[in-house]
Amino acid sequence: MSDAHDEVRRKAIRLEWITIGFLAVTVTLVYLVLGNSQAMKAAWLEDMLSFIPPFAFLLAARISRRAATVEHPYGYHRAVGIGHLVSGIALTSMAVFLIVDSSSGLLAQEHPTIGSVELFGQQIWLGWLMIGVMLFIAWPPVIIGHHKMKLAAKLHDKVLYADADMNKADWQTAVGSAVGVAGIGIGIWWLDSVAALFISASILYDGVRNLRIAVLDLMDEQARTYDGERPHPLAGQLNTFVEARDWVADVGCRVRDQGHELQAEVFIVPRDGVALELAELQRLTEDCRGLDWKLRDVVLVPVAELPPFAYRELKPIESSQEPQEHA
Repeated sequence: MSDAHDEVRRKAIRLEWITIGFLAVTVTLVYLVLGNSQAMKAAWLEDMLSFIPPFAFLLAARISRRAATVEHPYGYHRAVGIGHLVSGIALTSMAVFLIVDSSSGLLAQEHPTIGSVELFGQQIWLGWLMIGVMLFIAWPPVIIGHHKMKLAAKLHDKVLYADADMNKADWQTAVGSAVGVAGIGIGIWWLDSVAALFISASILYDGVRNLRIAVLDLMDEQARTYDGERPHPLAGQLNTFVEARDWVADVGCRVRDQGHELQAEVFIVPRDGVALELAELQRLTEDCRGLDWKLRDVVLVPVAELPPFAYRELKPIESSQEPQEHA
C-alpha cells in the first residue's frame, strides 16, 4: 500500500482511540446521573454498545494486514467483514431488548421519578444534571463521525463507516434523552418511555442495516461501495479497461468484497482467430491491478462465452493508486 494510504489508516486508528477515550468519559458521566429515566438508561446502554465498532475496527485493521498464506490464500481481509457482523448482531440484539423493556414500562404506566441531589451545599433537581450532561456530550460525536466518514470512503472500510454513521446520529440519542427527562419534570410521565423507544428504534435501524450489509458481504454479494448503497464502480471500470483491448470481443466480471480489498475475476471472450499469449495476459493482469489499490487480487479467465452471473456494465475509469473518496 502507498504511503498516502498508510497515513489515512493511521488517522482512522487515531480517531478510533479518541472515540474510545470520549466514550469512557461519556458512559461514566451518564452513569453518575442515570436516575430512574428509561431514556437515560437506553442512552447509557447505547454508549456502552458504541465501544464495539471502534474495537472491531482496531482489531480488524491489525489482522487484515497479515500476508496471504497457503492456509489463507485470500489473506485476512475478511476480518473486517467479521467485525462488521459482530457489530450488527450486538446492536440489533440490544435494540430488541431495549424496545421490550421500554414498551413494558409504557404499557404498565410506570411513572418514573427524579429526585434531588446536593451539589456545593445546594439541593438541585437531578434532572437538570441529566439534561446538562446529555447536551454536553451531544456534539463531539457528530464532529468525530464526520471525519470518520471521509476516512471510511478512502479506506473502503464498512466497520469504520458503521461507526461513523452511529456517531453522526448520537446527537439524536442525547437530545431524545434530554426530552424524556424534561417530560418527567413537567409531569408528562410517558414522554420518557417514548424517548427511550425512539432511541431503541434508532439503534435497531443501525443494527439491522449493518447486519444485512455484513451478511451479504460474507455471502459474496457483488461488491458494493463502502456505504452499501450501490455496486462498486471498480467492477464496471475493470470491464471498460479490458474491453479497450483490440483482441477482446466481450468482457464481464464478478467482484467480491474481501474487507478493505476486492477480489476480481474477469471473464474475457477473445475475438475469433486470436491466439492468446501468456505474456499478454500477465501484462493485462498487472495493468488491472494498477487501476486501484483495492484491486490486489485480479484473475483473468478466457472463456468461449460469458457466464450468466458476470457483471457486464461499463463505467468511466476514474480511480487511481491513491485512496480516493467516492461521491
